[in-house]
Amino acid sequence: MGRKAPQPLADQLLLAFLFCSSFSVFCFSNAKNEDPVGYGYRVRSVSFDPSGRSLTAHLLLIQTSSVFGPDIQNLNLVASLETSDRLRIRITDSEHPRWEIPQEILPLYSHRHRRLLLQNQSIPPENYIVFNPKSDLVFTLRITTPFGFIVSRRSTGDVLFDASPDTSDAGTFLVFKDQYLQVSAALPILRSSIYGLGEHTKKTLKLAHDQTLTLWNADIASANLDVNLYGSHPFYIDIRLPDNRRKLHIGTSHGVLLLNSNGMDIVYTGDRITYKVIGGVLDFYFFAGPTPEKVMQQYTELIGRPAPMPYWSFGFHQCRYGYKNVSDVEGVVAGYAKAGIPLEVMWTDIDYMDAYKDFTLDPINFPLDKMKKFVNALHHNGQKYVLILDPGISVNKTYETYKRGIEADIFIKRDGIPYLGSVWPGPVHFPDFVNPATEIFWGREIKIFRDSLPVDGLWLDMNELSNFITSPPTPSSTLDDPPYKINNAGVQRPINNKTVPATSLHFGNITEYNAHNLYGLLESKATNAALIKLTGKRPFILTRSTFVSAGKYAAHWTGDNAATWDDLAYSIPAVLNFGLFGIPMVGADICGFSGNTTEELCRRWIQLGAFYPFARDHSEKSSIRQELYLWDSVAASAKKVLGLRYRLLPYFYTLMYEAHTKGVPIARPLFFSFPQDPETYAIDSQFLIGKGIMISPVLKPGEVSVKAYFPSGNWFDLFNCSNVVSSDSGKYTTLDAPPDHINVHVREGNILAMQGEAMTTKAARKTPFQLLVVLRSSGISTGEVFLDEGEEVEMGGGGKNWSLVKFYARVEEKKAIVGSKVVNGGYALSQKWIINKVTLIGLTKAQAKRVKGFEVYTNVGTKTIADSLLKVDFGDNRKFVVMETENLSLPIGKAFELSLNLT
Repeated sequence: MGRKAPQPLADQLLLAFLFCSSFSVFCFSNAKNEDPVGYGYRVRSVSFDPSGRSLTAHLLLIQTSSVFGPDIQNLNLVASLETSDRLRIRITDSEHPRWEIPQEILPLYSHRHRRLLLQNQSIPPENYIVFNPKSDLVFTLRITTPFGFIVSRRSTGDVLFDASPDTSDAGTFLVFKDQYLQVSAALPILRSSIYGLGEHTKKTLKLAHDQTLTLWNADIASANLDVNLYGSHPFYIDIRLPDNRRKLHIGTSHGVLLLNSNGMDIVYTGDRITYKVIGGVLDFYFFAGPTPEKVMQQYTELIGRPAPMPYWSFGFHQCRYGYKNVSDVEGVVAGYAKAGIPLEVMWTDIDYMDAYKDFTLDPINFPLDKMKKFVNALHHNGQKYVLILDPGISVNKTYETYKRGIEADIFIKRDGIPYLGSVWPGPVHFPDFVNPATEIFWGREIKIFRDSLPVDGLWLDMNELSNFITSPPTPSSTLDDPPYKINNAGVQRPINNKTVPATSLHFGNITEYNAHNLYGLLESKATNAALIKLTGKRPFILTRSTFVSAGKYAAHWTGDNAATWDDLAYSIPAVLNFGLFGIPMVGADICGFSGNTTEELCRRWIQLGAFYPFARDHSEKSSIRQELYLWDSVAASAKKVLGLRYRLLPYFYTLMYEAHTKGVPIARPLFFSFPQDPETYAIDSQFLIGKGIMISPVLKPGEVSVKAYFPSGNWFDLFNCSNVVSSDSGKYTTLDAPPDHINVHVREGNILAMQGEAMTTKAARKTPFQLLVVLRSSGISTGEVFLDEGEEVEMGGGGKNWSLVKFYARVEEKKAIVGSKVVNGGYALSQKWIINKVTLIGLTKAQAKRVKGFEVYTNVGTKTIADSLLKVDFGDNRKFVVMETENLSLPIGKAFELSLNLT
């Protein structure tokens, strides 16, 4: 790629002499008879904004290269500290506007700039430095030839992103052409661990060295390893080990976003990261951290916090592509009820449609009268119904949705007419969600359909866009056939393959070339707005295709996986990655989508999948049926693990509140809570729910034990609190994992507010609360529970229709104390929710033997509880005891303090 005809040796030597004479700072060997992709830029001038808010460098091309097209001669680089923990570096053409994601599509939440301290400019320096005494981020512009820049930490000097050129390697220079942008940065290979840059199915969560990560949304099944999939997220988190100076704390973390919607390859070798982008601008954001949790807060502060999900969406979901008719679906619901397995939401794939047309029902197999009766029955039982929508609108003159779309003129165009693709219904046009009129059209179609059948949520599939045909490229078009071939599908597949051609046009003459990766985001955004307007409730939307900020509008599933043990294991890195992308409501198809599952695989998968944030069993029509009640052993495991999930619903929902308000994931890598423990950096066979519950699944066939890593602390088995693993500084332990069991542990220092098991979330919410207080050997234990109606659009907004209860516990010399503080307690009191039982674990036998009863303090007085109501399980050969008190009837909306006397 980019090769030129061989030059005579004399010409090569002359070229090399002239070049080295002009730019003595570097000299290329041309032995390979190949031009470099570029020669870099030099700094022509540097200026500062009059307010002191940013640095602007004017860059001049050093020498032209014809590889991948002509270079852009003049660039502007703007570096600014937008907040104390966010640095932006934007590089673009100084003379002509270029494609950038419009604010209307992806609004960024910026803060006022702080005034920068700028060094004395009376003598041209070798470096220009931008920093703020309140920020740990420092930008350094290096006046070299070619120029470079560095992002570092003020507190330690640690270099986060070193885009200084290696003068012997043109691959490290800034290159800026119309359809090829390149920037490269050195990384400390022995100290840097990076995560993110998706969407891909990977064997590991931590990115392996020496790979190319391609970002171009495509309908490629997630069962395929190491290729670009449905979404594009050019964001990563970097966790660092200290250098020899030891100034850097272990686990100090930062984040990097390249905000660009064009296709790209990201080459990661461990010691270097190189971006190769086929359009747009270079718009980098650096997030200071210094913890993974802080990075996520800073990242989602910019792109938007995740949307709150309705309470019911945390229940268990069942779907299949291939349900034959209403009776078939009703039988599935009945099968779950008969087996006593919780089922919250029933789904249907495209089978329900008339000839696969959106907003229609098959009049024979899914007629409207029977569907209404079915959905009404679900609602009567406290259950929900979700169905699928594909973006392609069937080209059919008798189809009302199509006719209204043509009339509204809302389809993507090519050569001046609506582009004709082909998907499930045959010939289709695709709605153009860049067009503001399309949101109106889409919302109207949803309304017309929901007026007939009140569905509870919508599932958006095929929105990469997926196309069953590949249209021929426009002759001589560098949009349909760009000069640089990204590694699409792992084989440099043309970007037009099985999608809408890049020369197609959206509203405002925006090309598909630029907007391709935004389609799923825009469809999710329009669907979210439509459902809020129609229902006045918090919407539930599941989307396959995503981009930066998609979490503001929708949940995600990891797509078409396979019923294999490998796919079971790969689901953990996939789910954890989307938490890092700001999409916390995520899960994989439980038991596998394609191929035939087995009883053992399905049993182990529901044991794991019960703890995905989004838990759904889904399979395709050519595979065997895999509803959880079909095998006795799978049904038994499902009842056990979903029973625990439903008891933990208040915890999951509170984590949703934390995700919505702070941007942190629900399912988290171990390093999130333990960044100071380097052993956690490479662990992707276990994960955390929140900060305190650890899941350690079996991921291989035939195994009845699992080797699990336990970071420091005491970890208690949530299925049997008398079992504990104690670790002083982190250790591996082999745990029993018989066929019906998954290991789930809670760490000391956590307080869980739990409710009872039930068949639906609605029924579970009516049960009393139980507090599980996991005392720590020293210090305070904490926890909280967020309570609201579960479907209001706002979650914890300015109104009073919610309560937040914060719990604390500590052990003093003669007392163990458990208490609460309440924000907006009136809502919880109006629901008459009570705490009926408190379980304490973590006291030693010596402490427990001194127990002399306890007292409960509330704002209405003191209540002394007799010893007889306090149960203490000392057990055999056990360090810690389990203590319980029941029948407390404490209103959760009132602050209380329970004092356990240890005299």
